[in-house]
Amino acid sequence: MPTVLEGLARFRRAVGGVLAFVTTVVVVFAAPTPASAAEDWYYLCGVYPCQTGVEVGAAEGVCMTGPASTRVCVKYDGDYVYVLDGKADGNAAMGIIDSEKGIGRRYCRNPHGNGTWARCNFDWSESGKKSVFGGVKYDHISMYYEFLWSFSNN
Repeated sequence: MPTVLEGLARFRRAVGGVLAFVTTVVVVFAAPTPASAAEDWYYLCGVYPCQTGVEVGAAEGVCMTGPASTRVCVKYDGDYVYVLDGKADGNAAMGIIDSEKGIGRRYCRNPHGNGTWARCNFDWSESGKKSVFGGVKYDHISMYYEFLWSFSNN
């Protein structure tokens, strides 16, 4: 016949096992995924698509230069946006696409540093007017950008 102390010891082991399981579940499911953690760099990223561009060697498409020596290029076939960080100021260069149809705005960030190109791959509706902006992101809630050009049916 088990004693009270043996029963208490079994109870402690059972409670310890349950707590270990619950802790594991909380850690695994509550931790943000790398993708969601990476794309919360601007306060509107929960409203509009935001991408951190992959570093590439060069850009393709139609290009213009905006403030802080940020250069933005759009390759119409493929819906690629390229952003060059042209200034060593510690801020991320930004390319922004506004659209009249579908998703209203998309953000492409180049955090890779001065002299680097980043490419974002967006999938936008071919119809409707789109406006391209370029600029610089200062922090989680502020950036400065200017209109560069617009295009339609691409």
